[in-house]
Amino acid sequence: MPNISVLIKPASGICNLQCKYCFYCDETKNREVESYGFMEEETLEKVIQKVLDFSDMACTIAYQGGEPFLRGLDFFKKSVELQKKYNIKGIKISNTIQTNGTCLDEDWAKFLKENNFLVGISLDGIMFTHDAFRVDKKGQGTFERVMEGIGLLKKYEVDFNILTVVNAATAKKITQIYDYFKQNGFMYLQFIPCLNPLGMETERFPHTLTPKAYGHFLKTLFDLWYNDLKKGVMVHIQQFEEYVRMLLLMQPDVCGMSGICSCQNVVEADGGVYPCDFYVLDEYKLGSLIQNSFEEIHEKRKKIHFVEDSAIMHEDCKKCKYAPICRGGCRRHRVLAGCQSPKNYFCESYYEFFSYSISRLEEIAAIYQKSY
Repeated sequence: MPNISVLIKPASGICNLQCKYCFYCDETKNREVESYGFMEEETLEKVIQKVLDFSDMACTIAYQGGEPFLRGLDFFKKSVELQKKYNIKGIKISNTIQTNGTCLDEDWAKFLKENNFLVGISLDGIMFTHDAFRVDKKGQGTFERVMEGIGLLKKYEVDFNILTVVNAATAKKITQIYDYFKQNGFMYLQFIPCLNPLGMETERFPHTLTPKAYGHFLKTLFDLWYNDLKKGVMVHIQQFEEYVRMLLLMQPDVCGMSGICSCQNVVEADGGVYPCDFYVLDEYKLGSLIQNSFEEIHEKRKKIHFVEDSAIMHEDCKKCKYAPICRGGCRRHRVLAGCQSPKNYFCESYYEFFSYSISRLEEIAAIYQKSY
């Protein structure tokens, strides 16, 4: 049996914040049941048991939301306990969790360290850019609370990385954000472009990231990263490192950069399984780990052609000189109302970026190749 990864949503789409660009909030409004509430421990046990029974050598168990910490620490202690109970094959298990960081306390930090969790913290840069859109239910900024949570992770030496949403605010201030991250020792960074609501991809909202702004952002960030790299300062920016991997003819680890969807298993709080975190929608449901096996779930995945459809590429993309490294981008960025095979919404951004950076990316790839 293969290695497997599951993304569990212990609190469904429930969150203690009300970020103005939240795609989870939009996603839940586009299905019959907005929230499946908190996952029961009985459901968790069935999920863990089936995951470890199906897996062979290794598995990754990721927790996301909404805000997964709202499910409570005892739930995660139970998860670790169940992993030990059902891991009869000695499978290597990796636990990861993505959080807004506002619920972290000493007990959480100790638990995360003791159980080797990798933590992703959502932080949109400096206070000005973070608090522009990442607010609580009262509309108050959350920057200081997130930084307090990060302080606890540092105190207990918990491994963590930073996830930043590139929106209208963060794109303009990337130089200040990059410098701030370095000053605070944040050296593992992910930047993901902001998504407009489903069916409203071309509308303009205060947070909307335009292709022009994203292209400028990528070029500016790349210059900062490249200049540090030349000075021996290693800031790990996932997107750029993945481009280097692809130039070395390695497969990217990030699903959205491979040109085709991977076989993901997103598990809602009721045990329902979906093919992607961007598509936890009724029409894409693959089954339930309460009633179905992974074999049955994979058969449903084939039946709806989710993976196959994601490989459809626009004719212009097929002829583009950057196709081997761009690959059309994430399926979710290629969804435009009424279009069967659209270009990536950020096509203009990527073309401008690759034209600007490709020689230096190739230079870095050549250096890496000589080193290994």
